[in-house]
Amino acid sequence: MDDRDFRDKIAIVTGASSGIGRALALRLAGEGARLALAARDGERLRALAEECKTLGADALPIATDVGDESQCKRMIDRTLTEFGGVDILINNAGIGLGGRLEELPDLALFKRVVEVDFFGAVYGAYYALPHLKKTKGRIVNISSLGGKLAIPYNTSYVAGKHALIGFSDSLRMELADSGVSVTVVCPYWVVTEFHERFMNKEGRPTGPRGRAIYTKGMMTADRCAGIVLEAARKRKREVVMAPGPIAIWLKLVAPGVVDKFIVRAFLSPAIRRVSAAGRT
Repeated sequence: MDDRDFRDKIAIVTGASSGIGRALALRLAGEGARLALAARDGERLRALAEECKTLGADALPIATDVGDESQCKRMIDRTLTEFGGVDILINNAGIGLGGRLEELPDLALFKRVVEVDFFGAVYGAYYALPHLKKTKGRIVNISSLGGKLAIPYNTSYVAGKHALIGFSDSLRMELADSGVSVTVVCPYWVVTEFHERFMNKEGRPTGPRGRAIYTKGMMTADRCAGIVLEAARKRKREVVMAPGPIAIWLKLVAPGVVDKFIVRAFLSPAIRRVSAAGRT
């Protein structure tokens, strides 16, 4: 595969300050893309932009809360002013909220998660589309295996990621004759800062003990970024990471069994690891 596919392409990456977004930015910089880097943490973005520049890439940090429509429009406008177009939009930003729906004090945090995880991608796509059509560009939406296989105590996150898959599929059909591709990626757990920032029902982040949710064999952010960019390069419609394909098939055959398996073999051990870390 020609690694120059993204050379001089103008790429917007949301959630770029850490995790998968940061890894995507560094990989794209290494390929010579021109980067608009968006996230809430302006200081981290500026440091990342400098790192991308050392790799030979143009990089513009744009402090952005993708849950705010006006800030998403500004993100696109600043990219156009700086670079003159858009070739790739990677909607990667995401947050999470744990707890039972009935135990939330109100729905403010639930709405906040859906605004970031779902509407952030909608806003970005809406304002970028006229410019992506000119370049026959790419939209890449980072969903989650949770968008395919629900887990309890994550209703807002699962709802947002599930909606993102449906949005991607519908938008892809709308754009079938435009030359713009829509790729949706559903990763399994990836080792990032996500679970350190994962909120409880009061909105407090889990903190460093959230790292205990990860195990040695889980995917790195860099590996995930490589899979995402390969999918974008080939304009794939969807990538579901293991063990997703098998679990999705089993859910068609025995949904009740899969529900129990997700809780017992997937969720409960993760909760125990985090709880144990909190006691040390």
